[in-house]
Amino acid sequence: MKNELFPRPTPGFSFTRKDALEQLNAFIPLAGRYAGKRNQVVPGHPHVSRLSPAIRHRLILESECAAAPLRRYAASTVEKFTQEVYWRRYWKNWLSLRPQLWTAYLDQLAALQKNPQSEGVRARAALCEAGEGPVAIMNHFARELMETGYLHNHARMWFAGWWIHIERLPWQLGADFFLRHLLDGDPASNTLSWRWVAGLQTPGKTYLPRRRNLEKYLPPEILEIHHAGLYLLENPYPLILPPEQVSVITRPSLPSSPSPKECRLGIWIHEEDLFIEQSPLAALRPSAILATGDTATWTRFRYPEPKTSWLRAALTDAAGRAGSAFGIEARLHVDSPITGALLRWASDHQLQQIAAMRPEIGPLDDQIEELQTTLTKSGIDLLLLDRPEDLALRPLATAGFFGFWEKIQKSIKAGV
Repeated sequence: MKNELFPRPTPGFSFTRKDALEQLNAFIPLAGRYAGKRNQVVPGHPHVSRLSPAIRHRLILESECAAAPLRRYAASTVEKFTQEVYWRRYWKNWLSLRPQLWTAYLDQLAALQKNPQSEGVRARAALCEAGEGPVAIMNHFARELMETGYLHNHARMWFAGWWIHIERLPWQLGADFFLRHLLDGDPASNTLSWRWVAGLQTPGKTYLPRRRNLEKYLPPEILEIHHAGLYLLENPYPLILPPEQVSVITRPSLPSSPSPKECRLGIWIHEEDLFIEQSPLAALRPSAILATGDTATWTRFRYPEPKTSWLRAALTDAAGRAGSAFGIEARLHVDSPITGALLRWASDHQLQQIAAMRPEIGPLDDQIEELQTTLTKSGIDLLLLDRPEDLALRPLATAGFFGFWEKIQKSIKAGV
């Protein structure tokens, strides 16, 4: 069933840097009223930038998105927009200090997906994912997500709250549903946002979807069509999950990298960072460039065709830009696992070192240790580089967002 009132917006989600910058510039005149309009969930989502896929995969940088509206508005006028841009960075930094939560989520998800005793839960979750649950507006959001790869953030919160606190389904299955389909699906912001709705991220604080809130922020025509089951949202009560003890893990031992050396070096582009011509990699002199898709993750998490198509297109754009920037042809490989592709490419070009941007906590980072070991056995060093802004901000997410926000004000004003 197609969403008649929500036209398929996939073409509006830039998969090239050029288009993303144009989309950002087009949004600047609207940024001044973002704070007052952002919660409205209306067809086409005109009150938000819809740049989240480009930001998540770094076709454009958070700093660029924060700086652009300042050409027209005072910082105080667009502060809410800037904060929303940096929530994603906050979540990444917060998880980098507590990586055990990503591992725990994967373990919990695997248990739910394999345990015979969870068969009934999985069947109920599958119905809700397919848009066949008891609340029509939630079915509408499920279909929109699958058809477009996007949901407005307010709709994400409503859906997650309904899934957890009304349907009483495991948050891990809902997080998997979102990560699978969202073009901007991010291991950190997705996992931790679902934990927040469930009451685990901020102990004792849950998010409940309330009928009056939907009626306030949804257009009447949407509510009229999708009114069935709204009564279930009138008096929700939270599912209370057992509290957790989550400790910060000091990670001075991020996987160590050798220094660049005088040798045949190749640059590897991956989908976690698609803007290498403005990164520490730009100072290198590569003999070859390769862009790869993380097909192992695409298969493992069952990414649908719209998402893999977007990733392929974005990788193609990144490879083209990198080739132009370095003056050499960049190879694109998106049809087989990363390790084999890197080994064949390195052999073809007689590379002794491969340089790449360091991935954040998530599926690609989970593969790095084994990848380093395999490359080392073939006489190839893997050099992982960090953006200076990442090194500066990564240690700051020790507590809540607004403490983090206060710490980074000077960096934002300086355009870092």
